[in-house]
Amino acid sequence: MYQLRTKSVKSSQSLKFVMAAVVSVCSMLLAMAQGNSAMAAGHEKAEVIYATHHDHTFVLRDTAGKPVDTSFRKEAKEKRRVPYVDSPNFDTDKAAQLEHSSTLAAPTTAGQGFDGMGNGFSGPNGAFTVQYAPPDTTGAVGASQFVQWVNASLTVFSKSTGAAVYGPVKGNTLFTGFGGACETSNDGDPVVLYDKISDRWVLMQFAVPSGGPYFQCIAVSKTADATGGYNRYAFQYSGFNDYPKAGVWPDAYYVTYNMFVPNTFGGAKVCAMDRAAMVAGSATASQQCFQLSTSYGGLLPADLDGKNLPATGTPNFVMNLGTNSLNLWKFHVDWTTVANTTFSGPVAIPVTAFNAACGGGTCIPQAGTNRTLDSLADRAMYRLAYRKFADGHEALVVNHAVKVGTVKRTSYSATRWYEIRNPSGTPQVYQQSTYAPDATSRWMGSIAMDKMGNIALGYSASSGSIKPALRYATRLAGDALNTLSNETTIVQGTGAQTGTLSRWGDYSHMSVDPVDDCTFWYTSEYLKANGTFNWSTRVASFKINGCM
Repeated sequence: MYQLRTKSVKSSQSLKFVMAAVVSVCSMLLAMAQGNSAMAAGHEKAEVIYATHHDHTFVLRDTAGKPVDTSFRKEAKEKRRVPYVDSPNFDTDKAAQLEHSSTLAAPTTAGQGFDGMGNGFSGPNGAFTVQYAPPDTTGAVGASQFVQWVNASLTVFSKSTGAAVYGPVKGNTLFTGFGGACETSNDGDPVVLYDKISDRWVLMQFAVPSGGPYFQCIAVSKTADATGGYNRYAFQYSGFNDYPKAGVWPDAYYVTYNMFVPNTFGGAKVCAMDRAAMVAGSATASQQCFQLSTSYGGLLPADLDGKNLPATGTPNFVMNLGTNSLNLWKFHVDWTTVANTTFSGPVAIPVTAFNAACGGGTCIPQAGTNRTLDSLADRAMYRLAYRKFADGHEALVVNHAVKVGTVKRTSYSATRWYEIRNPSGTPQVYQQSTYAPDATSRWMGSIAMDKMGNIALGYSASSGSIKPALRYATRLAGDALNTLSNETTIVQGTGAQTGTLSRWGDYSHMSVDPVDDCTFWYTSEYLKANGTFNWSTRVASFKINGCM
């Protein structure tokens, strides 16, 4: 969360703080100018940023957790739009799947299904109180646990029972005793990842105190136990590092941001954090970053699924939405010689013409109220999931919310999804489709592939006839291209979001079990009753039959 506040200068200490903020803004403006110049030239030298602080002795289970302040409720942060241009003269979505597929896809087998943090939730560390909206729901599955983080609070669940084993606690409990803004701020916009290469948890949130300085706070577990010990790091930026998204790659943890100064968009920033150093707990961990121009925002880094690693030296793939295209960059980091680090692109991958749902804004209907919900359709939705298969082919899957158009029925919103192959060479759209089998709006999706190449897409669903629900649709690797089927309801919400609040999401999270590489785990928000600041979340797992 980030709230911009102004304060009068009443002391020399306050004056120093304001002067530091001015320097931070000037540095960011310079970075923006350099970024614009670099992108025009097609290249840029990586900026090296060392961790401003580090420690390696913290153990989460030994910390009772910070009590939640129940005295306020507020919108987590103002919505900040990123650059996006709709397709000119758009009429209808020619990639829309307008009927429920008759494909005989294998059914899914349900696994765990339980409520995550939200209204009425309690765990071993006490009750959860909703303070902020939207919840920014994220969560990933590990060897034996599921870790969920909703904006400013964190809980660890048993994968086998669904029971909460630690939490809920404030997110900055992870930085107890760390010092600085990472310990004193609890600003959310979290990311939860499970590093399948080393069986470590990677947990992060930003710290964005009013006026700066601004940080990304990262905790990398020492084992597969999310309640155990952590190596902790803080990286400082010269602007407000909004909407962080991260991916695990063999040579780094890649993180993307939308940068603001503090409310003026300054372009996307892409960073590679030294994974090996952070796993080892090294005090000299650094990151290498590129600042893009204000023409680009909403970038996603590729996040590795499965046990087959990309070939040594394969760059991380970074993607965002273009006009009727997906833009693809390649980030190659060299930890020995920084001059050899490159960030190349973008290469525009043409796709079927689309326009953003709701023009990127708010129009998703709900039953029983005139209050509509935010689509967040100006950007691609987390994750950009990467997988390399046994036969050597590579695939990326990603999704975003689009306007369907007026063919067969009135205009509504749906989820467009893609499978991109050969990203290391000449990237190609292997398949694409907009899942719109009826007039229900589907948005806020997250997508992944299992080891067989089957796909699962989770999303929110709502219309003037139903209140927001959580669903998923699947496809077998051998199904007809460009189709999904077997739509399944995870939970049908019994409440609509009312009052003055339109925000929803701002993201959801589909992950794949690292043990069997078959079971999908999905988490997102819903409501049990009409209201505002009374959201709940759900965690659900399922497997497409035949994956083994």
